[in-house]
Amino acid sequence: MSSQLGEFLRARRARVRPEDAGLATGPGLRRTPGLRREELATLAGVSVDYYTRLEQGRERHPGGAVVTALASALRLNEEEHAHLYTLARVAERGTSAPTVRKAEVRTSIRRLLHTVRPCPAYVLSRTSDVLAANPEVLELFTGITDWPAEQRNTVRYTFCHPAARELYDDWEARAADAVANLQTVAAAHPSAPDVVTLITELQQTSPDFARLWQRHDVQRRRSERKPFHHPQAGLITFDFDVLYIEDEQRIGIYQTTPGTADHDAMAELTRLAGEHGI
Repeated sequence: MSSQLGEFLRARRARVRPEDAGLATGPGLRRTPGLRREELATLAGVSVDYYTRLEQGRERHPGGAVVTALASALRLNEEEHAHLYTLARVAERGTSAPTVRKAEVRTSIRRLLHTVRPCPAYVLSRTSDVLAANPEVLELFTGITDWPAEQRNTVRYTFCHPAARELYDDWEARAADAVANLQTVAAAHPSAPDVVTLITELQQTSPDFARLWQRHDVQRRRSERKPFHHPQAGLITFDFDVLYIEDEQRIGIYQTTPGTADHDAMAELTRLAGEHGI
């Protein structure tokens, strides 16, 4: 029986070339992409049987030293190592009562979203449901107001709204980031209804989501530069900042530098939002 831990190990094992790990490939074709199980087991200092049981979900108690050894052998970065550790701890605990997501947004946080105008800003849940938003961010995400409030989710928007592929400057990169963040959430809350429901829906409705999900990339949302091609305001490149707050919510704020074309385009979002009645 497979597990999230086993699936992650298998996906990462397939990415490590033998020569990168200092192993001789030998003559002939290799049937396995990346490392074989026995090669990874040797590099990590565990038995092949033990490692096989980890991949198959039959071993659920890997110690910290084993996790660290596997992370080193798989050449994981710091974020991927932390993800592997989370998966190992979840596997050790087994199935537990799913956590319940709290959707309430404090009044002071809602007030903050309007204080930062004309900067687009929103509050997202751990699964990226839009819990609160100012008019500019609803205008920025073209067409998201076509959906009822309870359906507005930025991952769903990325994969299921046709406007998203034109809005994002690099749709594939933005889509991969969205899936990688959801992978980190699913690792910590594998049986939570909000997590399971969203992943199941997108796997069934979006081949692109299903493809990216199988890569098992992980990345927590972080601050970065984000360019958008808004159909009316034009090209806008934002400084995007993420602030994590209580109840597993996060604030996203899109800013521009005053006196620039980006800032003028951002101000246009306010005008458009009023014109469209947002």
